[in-house]
Amino acid sequence: MLIWALFIGFIIICLALDLGVFNKEDHVIKSKEAGIWTAVWFSIAMAFSGIIYWLYSAEMVENPTNITANTAILKYITGYLIELSLSIDNVFVIAVIFSSFAIPPKFQHRVLFWGILGAIIFRALMIVFGVALINKFEWIIYVFGAFLLFTAYRMLKSDDSDYDPQDSKVYKSVKKLFPVTTRIEGHAFFLEENEKKAATPLFLALIVIELTDVLFALDSIPAILAITADPFLVFTSNIFAILGLRSMYFLISRMIQKFRFINYSLVVILAFVGLKMIFSHMIEVPEWLSLGVIVVALVSGILASIYIKSGDEPENETTEAEELP
Repeated sequence: MLIWALFIGFIIICLALDLGVFNKEDHVIKSKEAGIWTAVWFSIAMAFSGIIYWLYSAEMVENPTNITANTAILKYITGYLIELSLSIDNVFVIAVIFSSFAIPPKFQHRVLFWGILGAIIFRALMIVFGVALINKFEWIIYVFGAFLLFTAYRMLKSDDSDYDPQDSKVYKSVKKLFPVTTRIEGHAFFLEENEKKAATPLFLALIVIELTDVLFALDSIPAILAITADPFLVFTSNIFAILGLRSMYFLISRMIQKFRFINYSLVVILAFVGLKMIFSHMIEVPEWLSLGVIVVALVSGILASIYIKSGDEPENETTEAEELP
């Protein structure tokens, strides 16, 4: 329990420094700043793999699955990359939510901060619940696997371009609970209006992001549980990926449309992990192979998005050329 307490304490310190020191003043997060923070969070997550090795080799943390320190590192990094890759889809949804509620760019970081804080609490509860289910009911792994395959199929067929947060049941439910105002004054979540507390668009966006993350966790938690049922590895890899989500959002949200093929990468990852869960008692998939599939799928999606021209691009270039004097 001491190791868990120290890790949670470290996360609290990071969050306090984030909001209280580095982002004390509301400001627009530029791509350069977002890139630096993305690199910082990724470096911290990778450096933590060294601590994972030390903890498991020295037997300083509970090891319910009896894995070696080297295997623990592979499972941790694989789980981290799965969560990070699945977060890319979350970035698109967050961008739509901010656009729908007209959240000014300089307040988006604060909304995401509180959204991430809530996500950490929800993820912790879901991880504990998921690990308990797998340990108590071994057959539940097949249910998780089938669910991931269904999610991959749904992602392959779905079109998120028509998604409107203001049509969601969450938004409509919040409007029934609180008076709502369209005014935004500073980073306040509530304002006085007609002698009543009214929820601002920042609060509405926060609630929609929070509950949307819970829905995304229904995919990502089973995906990581396919890699390991060790709660410490699942929790730490998941939390580090979530912490890096804010800076990653500001880094790639402006160019998300360019990654046209990244959804296919996510489909491949979800399908692979789902099949791994379903056949887990028949086929032993090496950790390096799981990690390799995830990396290759992501890199392939990114490279395809960069080098395969869309059908509209040549036409757009011609049009632009014709408009030149």
